[in-house]
Amino acid sequence: MAGLKRSNVIIIHPDLGIGGAERLIIDVALALQNRGHQVTIYTSHRDKSHCFEEARDGTLDVRVRGNTIVPAHVCGRFHVLMAILRQLHLTVSVLKELGTTTKTEDDIFVVDQVPACVPFLKTFGPGSRESPNHRQRILFYCHFPDQLLARRDEGGEALRLLKSLYRWPFDWFEGWALSASDKVVANSRFTRGVVSEVFGRKSLGDVRVVYPCVDIEGADAGDEAQEEGRLWGGKKILLSINRFERKKDMALAIRAYYGLGKEKMSGTRLVIAGGYDNRVQENVQYHRELDELATSLGLQTATSKTVISALSVPDSIDVLFLLSVPTAFRDTLLSQSKLLLYTPINEHFGIVPVEAMRAGIPVLASNTGGPLETIVEGETGWLRDAKVDAEWTAVMDKVLYQMSQVELGRMSAAAKARVQNEFSLTAMGDSLEQEISDMLAGDKRPFYGFHQVLVALAVGGVVFSLLVAWALRAT
Repeated sequence: MAGLKRSNVIIIHPDLGIGGAERLIIDVALALQNRGHQVTIYTSHRDKSHCFEEARDGTLDVRVRGNTIVPAHVCGRFHVLMAILRQLHLTVSVLKELGTTTKTEDDIFVVDQVPACVPFLKTFGPGSRESPNHRQRILFYCHFPDQLLARRDEGGEALRLLKSLYRWPFDWFEGWALSASDKVVANSRFTRGVVSEVFGRKSLGDVRVVYPCVDIEGADAGDEAQEEGRLWGGKKILLSINRFERKKDMALAIRAYYGLGKEKMSGTRLVIAGGYDNRVQENVQYHRELDELATSLGLQTATSKTVISALSVPDSIDVLFLLSVPTAFRDTLLSQSKLLLYTPINEHFGIVPVEAMRAGIPVLASNTGGPLETIVEGETGWLRDAKVDAEWTAVMDKVLYQMSQVELGRMSAAAKARVQNEFSLTAMGDSLEQEISDMLAGDKRPFYGFHQVLVALAVGGVVFSLLVAWALRAT
């Protein structure tokens, strides 16, 4: 909105890796910074060798705080507790830094993934002394309720009961903390429906949708790469991009590809690329499981961690695993692929299909969740049952051997136009500024009474936990 004055935007995000949530929060920062707002991202972790370029090259002001006392986990457990404590430690640093600066702009906090800091920002932030010349508001960007992401079906009945008891206070705390936000937005209509059902419409107010975006300005990067030569001698590439997590179900892509048969697989290659972190046990295990699956089907596999090694794999390789692909090579892959395979079921939004459409590549995705809002059946891609491998194989065969270049060109143009109109950085910036304007125009959402007592008790608990964590680390 042209009428929104310059604001001081403070973004709080737990870990700036290379996942979809990280890409989204980087784009939020870029969209607001491009419109003249002062944007600072605070995070508890950033590995400069494992993050998006804008988070390390100076494009954005990224500050790593709150990472000196609380570990990310304890012996591979207690991730949610450690995430909350790390964010609260981070919040202390944020408030301390804000207290040493004098600004005339409104302070807009944008929080995502973990809402634990919201009540503390609301209670102790500079907005507690709000005046006509300075306002503080808190916007929470909800990707999906954390309590629905927790795995509760592992182990026997007793273990599941213990996990439920362990999770109960965190589930309650998530809803309570989220209700302190002045505005909650969701990344899709699908997510909005789930959020409203889990937390209740009354406690969160009118949850609006702000779609994630892709950078249209960089859409031609892959086209330039094509002029330098086709990858792997011009093999027909079927591409899957996702983090190496079981819920992403990249095994579907392998099984459906195998369904083409040896003759039709000739001259093709399935490339499975995505976020991979050696610190995350599931990434390591799932990559191994996928490799074993492909091998058991008689497919030749290779794994590459660098672009150089990826480009030099033998011609006989059927399935190539690419771990943590750099953005430039990822764009080249997208521009030169015949089809993107997006396998997750009930994905909250799914930015990868939009990135593929930006490059003019058709998308085959599960007919659930966010892809229902991004992909137009038969125009920009196809939506199929992720539990029926044969349906996916049929679409692969259609794209590789049945569609003409004219048909593919028409689909490519439709995909690019849809991204330009609905999922560009400009469109996201418009939506964000509209939500911020509405938030500033209204009163702060009330947060008082017994909540203040709970905050005080929580502060005491956090201090105690931080001391215990420090003591354990010191021994």
